[in-house]
Formats: sequence, C-alpha cells, structure tokens
Amino acid sequence: MKAIASDLASIVNEENAVYLWENLEPTRKESIHKAMAAGKHPSCIVYPRTQEQLAAIIAEAHRQNWRVLPCGSSSKLSWGGLAQEIDVVVSTERINQLIEHAVGDLTVTVEAGMKFSALQAILASSRQFLALDPTAPELATIGGIVATANTGSLRQRYGGVRDQLLGITFVRADGQIAKAGGRVVKNVAGYDLMKLFTGSYGSLGIITQVTFRVYPQQEASATVVLTGTAEAISNATDILRGSALTPTQADLLSTQLVSSLDLGKGLGLVARFQSISESVNEQANRLLEVGQKLGLDGAIYVAQDEANLWERLPEKMRSFTNYPITCKIGALPSAAVEVLNQVEMGLIHISSGLGVLCLNSQNQTLRMRDICQVHSGFLSILEAPATVKEKFDVWGYTGNALELMRRIKAQFDGKNILSPGRFVGGI
Repeated sequence: MKAIASDLASIVNEENAVYLWENLEPTRKESIHKAMAAGKHPSCIVYPRTQEQLAAIIAEAHRQNWRVLPCGSSSKLSWGGLAQEIDVVVSTERINQLIEHAVGDLTVTVEAGMKFSALQAILASSRQFLALDPTAPELATIGGIVATANTGSLRQRYGGVRDQLLGITFVRADGQIAKAGGRVVKNVAGYDLMKLFTGSYGSLGIITQVTFRVYPQQEASATVVLTGTAEAISNATDILRGSALTPTQADLLSTQLVSSLDLGKGLGLVARFQSISESVNEQANRLLEVGQKLGLDGAIYVAQDEANLWERLPEKMRSFTNYPITCKIGALPSAAVEVLNQVEMGLIHISSGLGVLCLNSQNQTLRMRDICQVHSGFLSILEAPATVKEKFDVWGYTGNALELMRRIKAQFDGKNILSPGRFVGGI
C-alpha cells in the first residue's frame, strides 16, 4: 500500500498531496468508508493540483490496474452503490480555478473542484447565478454536482444539470484528456457525451473542467406556502400546473416536513415566483387566492423570511437521524400527493415528479419502490448504511438498457478501474 502512495507522490511532487489511509482525518475516513463495502479501505488519497497531474495519476493507475474512486469534497461520495476493492481515492478539490467568466455571453468555465458556493459568489458580483441548487451547497464541488446530476427545486424553471451544461473536459480511464461541447450557448457539439457524463458517478472518466450557461439575477422574489388536506393540496397543484403562472420553484411537502418547518398542518405546496416586482406580486396573490378558495391555509414569504425558508427546507430533510435511508424517486407528477401520503419525510417537484424521500427501514424502502414503479417511476437509494446497500439493489433499475450501459462502460473504461460498483447494475 505504501508503494502506491510513493508512486503517486513522485507524480504530484508536492507537499501534503498524498495521505496514507492511517493518516487521514476521521471525518474524511468516515465519508470514504460510507462509499465502500464494509471492512475495506483504500491505501491512500491523493490531491492533484492540476488537470495534467490528475491525468498522470490516472495513466499510472491504468498501467498498474489500480482501482480508483474519484471525488471532490466527498459530500456525495456515499451516494449510489458501494465501490469495490478501491486502491486509491483521487480528489479534485484542489483543481478549483476560475477559467473564464464571459459576463456578456452568460457563460462561465471553472475547474471541477471549485465549490458551488464559491462559484455563486463570483457570479453574484456580476448579478448573475448558476441555476442549480445542489445538496449541501457549501460543500458540493462543481464536478461532483455534474457526476451525480444533483440539483433540486430550481429544475421547475431551469431544468436539470444537463440543461445547464455547455461543455466539459475530462480525464479518460487511460489518462488522456478529452473534451466535449464548447464555451458558447449555441454550440451543441458533443452534447450527447455531456449527457452521458452527467449522473455517471465517475464511472466513465473524471471531470476536470465544466462550462455552464448562467442567468441574470431576478429583481424580486416571493414564495407562497399552502397547507391543508391532501385533496385540497392536490387540487391546488393541478390548478397551478394548468395555469399561466410561472414559478421558478414549486414543491409538494410531506406532513412531517411541513410540521417540522412550522408551516402549518397537513401536506404543503410551496411555490416561488421571481421576476419584476409587479409580476411577482400578481402571481403570488393569484396562487394564494386559489388556496383560500380550496380551504387551504396560506401565507406569502418575502425577503429574509423567504430566503430562510428555502435554506431550511433541504437542511431539515438531512437533519432527521431516525431516517437512515435517503432515496431519490420519480413518479408521474399526478401521483405525487399519493406517494407523499405514504411517508413522513419527503419532497416532490410538481413538474417533473422527481423528489427525495427519507425512510426508516428496508421494508419501507421496498414498499415505496413498488408504489413508485406502479406510477411509472423509480426509487434509487442515495444514502443508507453499508449493511443495507450490500443486500439491496440500490438503483432498482428495471429498464432494458443495462447491456448498452455495460458496453459503454467497457468502451470508456475497459479495465474497470473507475468507481467500480457504484453505478447501475454494479457497473
């Protein structure tokens, strides 16, 4: 094991760039442990500072047949399947520079290790923003967000991670550097390759640089919160979907989530409007009136109260220790209320039917997977104890593309050295 670390140290040739497993800080050890089969651990973790160093490391891993677990800051390393027989963890968090911010073109290019919060601060100085809202925004790196396709409620207006991407650069499994897409909004070259890497969990290559489209900050913002019976919330949601109202975020909340946020009782519907002041006021009041006519309790949140609400919402979903299993789900949007009625802690986006559930047992997880599949959807485990993941199909994939996925994996990573075991079907 020390031989591997020694080889890597000669490549990076910088102080504090390679850490043996026994010298890692406890929190980093814990995050890596959660990503791997019980009782296993890598020899070391390496922190390259440049794309070229990373490429040299992966080229050596390819020659030596070392199995590599890529990560950024490790905030989502525990998601997906358990990585198998990992020799080296490679972190991109020191590859974190701003490459170009084309303010007039509404594009930005950054290295993969940049923190999401740092990028948003850079964009805010030009009154722009990246229209993603990942889990743990203070910790999440740009590469990790793309690798896990991680965004939340903003998909209502702006779509998912794939919809924001204009270009990527990545290191292949053989250590070669490759690119797809470009730095201009109208360039669609390599679009399918960018789709392929988004949500691939580091199984096809290691992303080193990303170009996104960005958006101007809006003048005004307000959020409507409606709470009450499942039937009335369902009716309000149907009316909102079929109306001319254009929320930037719109989610259904489970009863315990509503209660824990002190928003009221029953199920909840939260919808955020962002535009010029007149439009925001008009749209918020119209939705509030819809709720009142249906007998729902309602309120409009603005300014700091609104900002606090959207910060607390994902934090609350992560704070309940008695729900050890976190799942990403999808179902027909029309079935969202029915799904939420079956759980205590959950959130579903009204337009896509995608959401997150926090569950307390393997049996409940199996039952909810069945319910989602009945409604043309899916349930995949993001986070759970290793003992659960070892005896449970994390992804629950039932489609007919698994053989195609395996052929793509073989083409990109024929030696199976990148994130083995993390992706669908144990890929």
